[in-house]
Amino acid sequence: MLLKFHPLCLNDVNALAPTSTSTSTSILPENNNFVRILHSPNSTKHVIEHQHTPPKSLNLEQDLGILKKRVNRSVVLQHNNVHIRCLTKWVCYGGRIPSILQALSTVQDLDEALMPWQEALTCKEISIILKEQVSWERALQIFEWLEKKGCYELNVIHYNIIFRVLGEAQKWCLVESLWDEMNARGVEPVNSTYGTLIDVYGKGGQRKDKALVWLKKMRSQGMEPDEITMGIVVQLHKRNGEYQKAHDFFSKWYSTGEPLRLRRSNNTSKVGHNVLYTNVCLSSRTYNTLIDMYGKAGQLWAAFEIFAKMIKQGVSLTTVTLNTMIHLYGNHGCLEKVSLLLQRMVELRCLPDARTYNILISVYIKHNNINLAVRYFAMMKETCLEPDLVSYRTLLHAYSTRKMVHEAEEHMQEMDEKGLEIDEFAQSAVTRMYVELCMLKKSWLWFRRFHLAGSITSDCYSAIIDAYGQQGYTLEAERVFNCCKERKKLGVLVFNVMIKAYGVGKCYDKACQLFDSMETYGFVADKCSYSSLIHILATADRPHIAKAYLKRMQEAGLVTDCIPYAAVITSFGKLGQLEQAKGLYKEMIGYNVQPDVIIYGVLINAFADAGSVKEAVSFLDEMQRAGFPRNPTIDNSLMKLYTKVGYLKEAQETYKLLQSSEQGPSIFSSNCMLDLYTERLMVEQAIEIFESLKQKGVANEFSYAMMLCMYKKIGRLDEAIQIAKQMRNLGLLTDLLSYNNIIGLYSLARRPQEATKTFKEMAKSGIQPDDFTFSALGQCLLNYGVSKQDIGRLEVMVKKDAPNALQEWMLMLSSVLGIDGCTY
Repeated sequence: MLLKFHPLCLNDVNALAPTSTSTSTSILPENNNFVRILHSPNSTKHVIEHQHTPPKSLNLEQDLGILKKRVNRSVVLQHNNVHIRCLTKWVCYGGRIPSILQALSTVQDLDEALMPWQEALTCKEISIILKEQVSWERALQIFEWLEKKGCYELNVIHYNIIFRVLGEAQKWCLVESLWDEMNARGVEPVNSTYGTLIDVYGKGGQRKDKALVWLKKMRSQGMEPDEITMGIVVQLHKRNGEYQKAHDFFSKWYSTGEPLRLRRSNNTSKVGHNVLYTNVCLSSRTYNTLIDMYGKAGQLWAAFEIFAKMIKQGVSLTTVTLNTMIHLYGNHGCLEKVSLLLQRMVELRCLPDARTYNILISVYIKHNNINLAVRYFAMMKETCLEPDLVSYRTLLHAYSTRKMVHEAEEHMQEMDEKGLEIDEFAQSAVTRMYVELCMLKKSWLWFRRFHLAGSITSDCYSAIIDAYGQQGYTLEAERVFNCCKERKKLGVLVFNVMIKAYGVGKCYDKACQLFDSMETYGFVADKCSYSSLIHILATADRPHIAKAYLKRMQEAGLVTDCIPYAAVITSFGKLGQLEQAKGLYKEMIGYNVQPDVIIYGVLINAFADAGSVKEAVSFLDEMQRAGFPRNPTIDNSLMKLYTKVGYLKEAQETYKLLQSSEQGPSIFSSNCMLDLYTERLMVEQAIEIFESLKQKGVANEFSYAMMLCMYKKIGRLDEAIQIAKQMRNLGLLTDLLSYNNIIGLYSLARRPQEATKTFKEMAKSGIQPDDFTFSALGQCLLNYGVSKQDIGRLEVMVKKDAPNALQEWMLMLSSVLGIDGCTY
């Protein structure tokens, strides 16, 4: 369901939009919702004015050359590949900072590098120096050097910077050591210190509870989070998918002041209910965090309300805010709102960035408008925004999944020219595209490119094996598996997809051999390995082999439900080996694996197929005692059973249950009931069901055939002939039984021309007649005076030379009945 755009949001955006006198334009063709964003002269000038020009004293090309030459020192070695744009960034600081940073990047010895500025560095300069280091080792080395000098007062900001540097490098022991040192030196942590520590622990692969330890320490010092730290904690919960905790933390943080109550959505909310405490104008960053958090939680009404409140309070809309809202609206199909927000971005001089375009490309691909996504990609280049890896990869994946080979290949060529890495998702998607289009040579060349480069991960090998395996290209899948083995990137998932590929290719012995070889490669089969192999063997009518693997799975402690048992029991039932099925069920119970309604259904159906009423009803009673209600699937099995054994009363009771169910009786159960009524010549009841099926438009060939047989039995040949005509008109003559019923009917009604015509249709359709067919046709000939000896000669000929016999039958019928064109 598409969400309605909250009117307050756009109304307020309209109110904030400047009455522009610039030449910026927005083009919104109605046919495709395409927004073309042209920078106005003013906005372009604004950008140019903020592009600092390097001072003449600093020759960037010369400095970059110096960096490349000095590569023989250990710590500086890591920094010698600094890109020229990094040097440009240094220049933007102005003053002596660029020279200091250049010296630090080219001279290993700190005394030598910082000699011109010894004892003269300001606190701000120290902060920039620490923050701009490429490696954590160099940053820590500088920090310790400053400590040893004794002439610099390292404050809490400097500690915060090093905490972040070490945290991002995941050097947790050093972080804790630095914390102890800071406390020993009497440097008091501030709100941002704790915020930094919570942030780096939350993002650095540490458990969330370790990050929250710093929040507890903070509160133990009598300090409450400020707005920035609060936002960091909310982000932490959001990243872990704990949206309710994020909401609760924010609400508690703002538990004072007059609350802003968000209007309730009609939908039941999982995050919060109706309260967001805010009487103070929050920062744009906090609003962005909240909008994103509620959006990811699926509480879109809350996200829209916060957006509306943000505008109402006059908080500046940033590109981040609008990107988030575009993403929310786009993902929920409100594409016209996306276009309107893009237009407002231009009017507010909040120009789209690379993320804006990436969101647009992703949104329109999601809604299957690949052409519009491509146009936004082209516009990205036109507005001097270089598409990044996300842009290229998103579009390549879209081309691949849509099997747009030409476009995908051109796109890949462009990526290669720009030196952009094609990730594992694109690698496997392109391979799958080629494989599904049967372009095996190209698929293999594509795979070899990355295999020989050593850039394929174990997961990517798995995806490529699966691409070949799903299409039945077992040999190609094997070759990829061997390549993976050659690169020593085997894993359980690789084995699992190869086992699956063998199953698709019906190489059952190879599937078992590969499974058995896992341990020799140092891998232990997981639940998926066992389940896949058991399912393959069970569906291949090899339940005895599947049972052996099921026992191993049970002994490995990997059976958590009765699904694998159901697969094997079904296979035994299909082969009619009911004692084996029953024995395996008892074995399952012995392992304390609890049956579910599916396995009861499997057993009931197996015994129904065998016509074993006692066993089927026994499992039905056991199922109901276990608390599982009957369902239409089980009732259909019972209808099949009662029809097979002729239990009219039980069938009627079951059919009534189906009639009272939400879905109603299926065509199968109705035909079962119709079969019972027509066999017993219960005409009124049969007609009632038949007319009901016709009214619903579901009556099939079997339904008509049973009514025809019933009318024929009771001598109502006119009604039977009408049914036969309806079957022919509806195209319901497709099997031998139906043809025989109609030929037999016309023979009984002494209408040999219609019988012969039906026989001719039968022969043309490729359905081979049987003894009943020739017996009915023989009766027609007998009625017209043909001797029993001649008819007998034709019947014998059928057994000896069937093709010529059919021609002889046609000629005989033609000559006796005077029908032209009765040749086969």
